[in-house]
Amino acid sequence: MILAIESSCDDSSVAIMKASDFSLVHYEKISQEKEHAKYGGVVPELAARLHTAALPEVILRAKEHFSALKAIAVTNEPGLSVSLLPGIVAAKALATALNLPLISVNHLVGHIYSLFLEGPIKLPLGVLLVSGGHTMILGISENGVISVLGATSDDSFGESFDKSAKMLGLGYPGGPQIQNLALKGDDRAYDFSLPLKGTKRLEYSFSGLKNQVRLACLELENSRIPYSVIPRLDRGISSENSRIPSENSRISSQQKANIAASFERVACLHIIDRLKLAFSSQKWAHFGVVGGASANLRLRGMLENLCASYDCELLFAPLEYCSDNAVMIARAAVTKYHNKDFCGSLEMHPRSSLENLKII
Repeated sequence: MILAIESSCDDSSVAIMKASDFSLVHYEKISQEKEHAKYGGVVPELAARLHTAALPEVILRAKEHFSALKAIAVTNEPGLSVSLLPGIVAAKALATALNLPLISVNHLVGHIYSLFLEGPIKLPLGVLLVSGGHTMILGISENGVISVLGATSDDSFGESFDKSAKMLGLGYPGGPQIQNLALKGDDRAYDFSLPLKGTKRLEYSFSGLKNQVRLACLELENSRIPYSVIPRLDRGISSENSRIPSENSRISSQQKANIAASFERVACLHIIDRLKLAFSSQKWAHFGVVGGASANLRLRGMLENLCASYDCELLFAPLEYCSDNAVMIARAAVTKYHNKDFCGSLEMHPRSSLENLKII
């Protein structure tokens, strides 16, 4: 068995997986969402303190399996340095105490393996990674080498949801908040422009769309005329400030729902629009979608239609393992264990690239 630790952002998680058949023996995850929600996003210092308190307790609750362990795995890149550190320290301490080898796992590679938790990886493979920190299109060759085909030039898909939710006065994390509110809104109420429309650059950009949400909020806040006669937002407006809605905002619940629905529609369209460029030059039999933001139901529906049109098998991670978790880290570690890919000196790399990384 292999014990894996994940603490790259705001989730403290431990999993134990059998290396022979990928069966999950133990799993626990402690989320910090409630603690960070009051600040509208992850506070690094708070995350570090919560990890430091939670990880020893979570590890000890798996103590009955210690005698069967063959290695200790831990996320060491990329992520918040203050979050990665408690996990790495815990892994080193446990490996020393039990005299076991260490396995370092790239967090993003873990997300790729979340598609194959119970079996071997399928290659070659195209991957869309959408999370709070990353948005990228990956190509993985038959021998497991990753190529970054496109990435975001500013905000990530998940980050744009968090920031738009904050501007609408919703809670954190923003993904589920926007999705639930959008169900009650008119997704054509605002003609938000599609980012990078017509360009041939294989990249993403969500900052402009996020700004359109801000302008829509400001227009409603500063307007004293009935909402019914406010025209659709298909033009920029100037503002003396960049305030976001307060608790006493003039924006009604229905207006917020309309903005959320319009934003979600265009954000997902942007993902699909750029993916069509990738599919036009790539021939994938399998295409996987990973990361916490891949749980968005509208995006999933659009991706199903896209892959069906290219006769490509669409792969999703189970919903419970879309967000950060130690199960995906354990699965990636199983491959490294069979390859005897252990690390003598475990180093932390908060910023790392997937380009040319080999995952099998």
